[in-house]
Amino acid sequence: MYDVLKKVWTEMTGPGGAFEIEEINVRGFPMRTYKAAPPSLREVWLSSLAFSERPYLVFEDETLTYGETHDRVNRMAAWMRASGLKPGDRVAIALRNFPEWMQCYWAVVSSGLTVVGMNAWWVEDEMDYALKDASPKLLFADEERLARFEGLRAHYPDLPVVGIRCEARDWVTPFESIMQSEPSLPDLVIDPDSDACIFYTSGTTGRPKGAQQTHRGCVHNILNMGFWGGCLAQTMHLVKGTPLPDPTTAPPGSALVTTPLFHVTANNCLAHAMTLGGGKLVHMYKWDAGAALALIEREKVTNLTGVPVMSRELITHPDFDKYDTSSLISVGGGGAQLQPDLVGKIDQSITNARPSTGYGMTETCGIITSVGGDFFVDKPDSCGPAMPSFEVKTIDSEGNQTHGTPGELLVRGAPVIKGYLNRVEATKESITEGWLHTGDVATIDDTGFIFIVDRVKDMVLRGGENIYCSEVESVLFQIDALAECSVFGVPDDRLGEEVGAAIYLKPNQKATPDDIRSFCATLMAKHKIPRYLWILETPLPRNASGKFLKRELRDHLALSDAV
Repeated sequence: MYDVLKKVWTEMTGPGGAFEIEEINVRGFPMRTYKAAPPSLREVWLSSLAFSERPYLVFEDETLTYGETHDRVNRMAAWMRASGLKPGDRVAIALRNFPEWMQCYWAVVSSGLTVVGMNAWWVEDEMDYALKDASPKLLFADEERLARFEGLRAHYPDLPVVGIRCEARDWVTPFESIMQSEPSLPDLVIDPDSDACIFYTSGTTGRPKGAQQTHRGCVHNILNMGFWGGCLAQTMHLVKGTPLPDPTTAPPGSALVTTPLFHVTANNCLAHAMTLGGGKLVHMYKWDAGAALALIEREKVTNLTGVPVMSRELITHPDFDKYDTSSLISVGGGGAQLQPDLVGKIDQSITNARPSTGYGMTETCGIITSVGGDFFVDKPDSCGPAMPSFEVKTIDSEGNQTHGTPGELLVRGAPVIKGYLNRVEATKESITEGWLHTGDVATIDDTGFIFIVDRVKDMVLRGGENIYCSEVESVLFQIDALAECSVFGVPDDRLGEEVGAAIYLKPNQKATPDDIRSFCATLMAKHKIPRYLWILETPLPRNASGKFLKRELRDHLALSDAV
């Protein structure tokens, strides 16, 4: 099976192959790129005009076709141009999973502007930081985000705001009013290495970093996903005689949008790929397994992509057998590792679906690896091989390349971000001669499959959300009564990990768990607030250099003692 995969891979990426790879110089370094890649996301969006009559965006009882969405995108583009925005300007989108997200997104990137994806969970302070950092020329926001921005208005007197699904305000332009513009998409050529989108990642030094995703990077992520789907289908055709799908007659895909569109999983890996193939995006405002089952049946959903807990909750839901899930062909996702037992349960529980996953980062515009079907069942603890547009290697703590033993995974290729916005030093630390330090410890077997075994970065991965421990610690240290603290991940069956914090208070000072969590809630999003608190009576253990012994501390604290 693996020999056949290698043969198909080589044919598809070799000279004359549908996904032929060539090496070009990008930002001063050699990069593996697809020879036939379109130069920008604008071309990806324009190609979807071929699906004009197909349904595209579904939300509750609303449905927009591709043609209707193109009309709306063109009206937005014309309005933004008439408002004085020019290529290179940034536009912030602060929305939950409404269909307007993708409309705004395509209007912005197709006009040569840059999307700034605002995390919808951010509190006022976090929103303020990102707006200052990115300096957008326009803000799209829904009711909940507008309510948070209202307290920041004085800081941004010249920032135009468009309101979506919100109450009327005299300082907000209603989304409906810009739909009165004459539809017209500007005629322009977009540099492949210009910024398409800035998504914020949790910061190792207390503040999020804006990852500059280029048009080239986003396009290559789409093609990586297309390559893997075709390669897997062709391989299984040769191994098992499985019929190859006929692209001229195969029904378009239908994907459930279960994770936030301000992250790469939903926006880059799901929405981009579905759009290129003329598929349908079925939006969920928030995850609910019962509601998901109803939508899968109603909309004939073919792909369920989310964090692992979603797949687990779906197949164990008490009403699972009451719904028709036979339309599903792929179930899994990313944002966290699928536990090996879940791989088998997906394969056995859903009639036509095969398990799948991918490993990637905001800093790679989406997936680095992908795996599915028989390969995933055979190696359920692997995240698959690196996609063709990547070079990969592992290194030890001295920077020497490792072979067959664990080391930090480094990747280089077209999807790697340009850098972090306004963070020259952080960019240099993360990207060296084009090689991105992933912060994950991995091994690579003799078939090229990658296994993530540990983490270099001091980070909690909670339900697909990266939470840097230092970011939480920087907030906790602002509590006057606190002398010392250490933040770490606590294993959790549902979310993978939860945030835990060990705290030592100053002598004669008091702070209750409620005090601590209430303070945190004013400065950071709810999912970052420690679920588990240990308020200790003695100082935290340290090593000879004075650093807290975080691993030792975590291993010795009993969950039953947490508050």
